[in-house]
Amino acid sequence: MTDIALIEAAAARMAGHIRRTPLLNAPLLDRFAGRRVFVKAECLQWTGSFKARGGWAAVSALAPEVRAQGVLAYSSGNHAQGVAWAAALHGVPAQIVMPSDAPAVKIANTRAYGAEVVLYDRATQDREAIGRALAEARGLSPIPPFDHAEVIAGQGTIGLELAQQVAEAEIDAATVLTCCGGGGLTAGVALALKARAPGLTVRPVEPEGFDDVARSLAMGRILRNATLTGSICDAVLTPQPGDLTFPILKRLCGPGITVSDEQVLQAMVLAFQHLRIVVEPGGAVALAAAIFAPDLGEVVVCTASGGNVAPALFRAALDRFAA
Repeated sequence: MTDIALIEAAAARMAGHIRRTPLLNAPLLDRFAGRRVFVKAECLQWTGSFKARGGWAAVSALAPEVRAQGVLAYSSGNHAQGVAWAAALHGVPAQIVMPSDAPAVKIANTRAYGAEVVLYDRATQDREAIGRALAEARGLSPIPPFDHAEVIAGQGTIGLELAQQVAEAEIDAATVLTCCGGGGLTAGVALALKARAPGLTVRPVEPEGFDDVARSLAMGRILRNATLTGSICDAVLTPQPGDLTFPILKRLCGPGITVSDEQVLQAMVLAFQHLRIVVEPGGAVALAAAIFAPDLGEVVVCTASGGNVAPALFRAALDRFAA
């Protein structure tokens, strides 16, 4: 079970390995949004996403003799890179199951970290079943992308940093928006902030049409998405909230928010123009909500959770929305 003690233990193991990412703000972005917007730039993390935290936390928590046999993960790309990177630094093999339609840059980077990549069809095949079979055949330790206590703890270290950074900025009350797929980031941040900055309220953000978390929170039980394809936000397209993450979200989070792909593309451009960071679509959903969603209050803190965007997509966004 993930709690503040597990998050703090993960933070201790990360010391010297994980970047303390900045909390950014820009007056012109505030003016555009009509509120103060602070952005936790996890797109500047090792591997280009917050997933490096969960990957390091999970790999480093394994007993040395177990870790030496290798690890397995399934992911559309950012968790893949996070686990592959952590495994490489620990000197152990990694096998990663990735959808064949994942951005080419994410597949290439995962292989570059030394992992063996197994591709599957996101629409017709079950990645978890594929992963289980491979792990059993090779004696690998599975590290799922969100429903894993140490992964949640690793992502929760963002919340520890946020608690310090908002205090430094003299913010004692705000809405915190997180990019949300299966809920590992949202659950970890919510746990950390509940313990260290209780004046901050966490709300998950998802793409329109893939709002399993928002619908699950509204109904009080886990609901699935009807499909896993059809949005540019590949990093946060998951079947449903996790069995470990959902009870945490239900207990600690406010209602979910959805944003359109068009709002996401515009948020990516605004982040580049005003904050000088590159954010991928799935990593920009929280920023899109911070800019465009109504009734969030005067101060909003959001995660820019990943920056591994395909160059052609980023160019298209700039061509469409850049002034």
